[in-house]
Amino acid sequence: MSMDTDLSRVLGPKTSKVMADQLQLRTVRDLLRHYPRRYARRGEMSRLDDLQVGDRVTVLAQVKSVSTRRMQQRRGTLTEVTVGDGAGSMRLVFFNNRHAHLDVGEWGLFAGTVGLWRGDKQFSHPDCHIITGDDDDWARALVPLYPASKDVSSWVIQKSVKMLLDDRHSLEALLDDPIPAAVRDRHGLPSLATALVYKHRPESLAQVEFADERLKWDEALVLQCTLAARRRAAALEPGIERPRRSGGLLDAVDAALPFSLTEGQREVGEELAAELARVQPMNRLLQGEVGSGKTVVALRAMAQVVDAGGQAALLAPTEVLAAQHARSLSAILGPLARAGELDGDPAGTRVVLLTGSQKAAVRREARAAVADGSAGIVVGTHALLQEGVEFADLGLVVVDEQHRFGVEQRDALRAKGTRPPHVLVMTATPIPRTVAMTVYGDLETSTLRQLPAGRGGVSSSVVPVRDKPAWLERAWARVREEVAAGRQAYVVCPRIGDLEESAKDDDGPDDADGAPPDDAGTSDRRPPLAVLDVAEGLRSGPLSALRVEVLHGRMPPEEKEARMRAFAAGEVDVLVATTVVEVGVDVPNATVMVVMDADRFGVSQLHQLRGRVARGKHAGLCLLVSEASSSSATGQRLAAVAATTDGFELARLDLETRREGDVLGAAQSGRRSNVKLLSLLDDETLIAEARAEATALVENGGGLADHPELAAAVAALAMDERADYLEKA
Repeated sequence: MSMDTDLSRVLGPKTSKVMADQLQLRTVRDLLRHYPRRYARRGEMSRLDDLQVGDRVTVLAQVKSVSTRRMQQRRGTLTEVTVGDGAGSMRLVFFNNRHAHLDVGEWGLFAGTVGLWRGDKQFSHPDCHIITGDDDDWARALVPLYPASKDVSSWVIQKSVKMLLDDRHSLEALLDDPIPAAVRDRHGLPSLATALVYKHRPESLAQVEFADERLKWDEALVLQCTLAARRRAAALEPGIERPRRSGGLLDAVDAALPFSLTEGQREVGEELAAELARVQPMNRLLQGEVGSGKTVVALRAMAQVVDAGGQAALLAPTEVLAAQHARSLSAILGPLARAGELDGDPAGTRVVLLTGSQKAAVRREARAAVADGSAGIVVGTHALLQEGVEFADLGLVVVDEQHRFGVEQRDALRAKGTRPPHVLVMTATPIPRTVAMTVYGDLETSTLRQLPAGRGGVSSSVVPVRDKPAWLERAWARVREEVAAGRQAYVVCPRIGDLEESAKDDDGPDDADGAPPDDAGTSDRRPPLAVLDVAEGLRSGPLSALRVEVLHGRMPPEEKEARMRAFAAGEVDVLVATTVVEVGVDVPNATVMVVMDADRFGVSQLHQLRGRVARGKHAGLCLLVSEASSSSATGQRLAAVAATTDGFELARLDLETRREGDVLGAAQSGRRSNVKLLSLLDDETLIAEARAEATALVENGGGLADHPELAAAVAALAMDERADYLEKA
């Protein structure tokens, strides 16, 4: 038997099939890594009164009373059992003696779905396991309670695990410990066998804590070795140095900028310039607050590469953002962006836009300019990754809004260089240090915290329409006031509308960035508000005197571009849009944003959206409209967003409201995450230590070849589709 042995050989076909179907437990490894979710101690208060209706739980309790009577409305008998745990009590109901024999005073484990009858909590036909005096499985100080399913109870899992743990000698032989002995000794970690015994069959909570520390190291070290191996592989591929040249495009860009760089922009700029001048390719993440000037930093890096004879490619997630980047870069460069044209500067280069929806002739012309090198700066969407897009000398890849792309897409663009190009990935979503080390651990990190001078700043308020319906009318009044003062507004909705019920939006939030399914997420919740419906209501209602237009991802590209140009030119007062305006859209005159159904968006997404206003000298206002109660978890989350504009504080809040696996992207793969115990909030020190150990293991001696057990764990992660979580933040 090995860790990869199918459970059918250990547990038999019936039990193993149910475990595989309902809990995705298929191998010995899966079962041993299926950890208890909590522990019960007989005689202590486990708070039965805290259970919520609808929860499927296992409780440890004592039988307090048993009564059986004939039913009046139907044939048969009804048995009612009251159980208690010292803090609360609940009722168990059995029909027609369909229950194990229960006696007053017995302790047992009872598993079922919590229901409600006449105001009291109850289990109907729960699974029962009575703890007997010679039942050594349950006579322990701590009783492990596992994540279970309808047909696989906690005690079935416990007994199955016990079969594997009982023979300690065989267990030691079964396990390939992935953590080298020297690392275990340095950090005072037990063997894997000891950790698993302490986790599944503890005699004290101290043993559980000791086991958790070790098992977290398993998760962190394998992750960090995977990332260290990527860094090592990138370092071994020489690129082409792109040193700064005086009197070139970069100097012209600096002279053309209508503002002074912030201190942070200068510092990061020097950091990038030094790395671009090396043969070893740069692999760097640039994170910064909304409006901190990342695009200018990227432009200066691109200009340095063009000066050195190379090309730079800027990959954007949407056509709206790609088109805006192309306009912004062309506006800053002026004649320097039109080399070869009548009004162009021969000392400059060409800025070319390449998207999938362009007409064939335009796309052919753009591809030709990219291939012959006359286009020094190429801006595009996923179209840049397609076959047929060839670069003359790709020297720098800039990926905007990195969380919209994966490692594979980044590598696909890198592969278009004759030698590995330098890579700069950017995000306006501030990233906690632990996430940067874990999700972007193959990249070095730079941070822009300082905002350019002269920005008006944004204030935010929650509009709780259920608690205070009059506030919504006041919100539309504020929009009218801002427009009367010569400014503009956004109204953002979760979906497009019209005939889309059977088709998923291509630019809606989809709750993907962390809107938690809490008290606002009930099954009878109304559909999200839609752009087309809201726009029509505003035109005929509170904003009837204003010029209201819509923008969403299903519009033809030419129409989207025309609509954005009209809004930027002040020809539209209010733009009702989906999250297509979330990133990159820069209209300094826009000062108000109303986010409808704000509870449908995650914390980071709300922060991104809010960053679209107050990009000029005027102060901005963001109104978060929600039907959630102010006292609910959703209402409190929105209040926290409104209370601060510190993106790093909000990033931590975002992490607190989301499952670890979601942050790491495990939900994207539809499989369980390898990260079960590691906390990105609480285990920063452990993650940093694991990163240092992983770097040393990969770079010293024969690398992971000197540690075959760890190498096997890293290889398993790389092959597993669950590695998708490394590609998402």
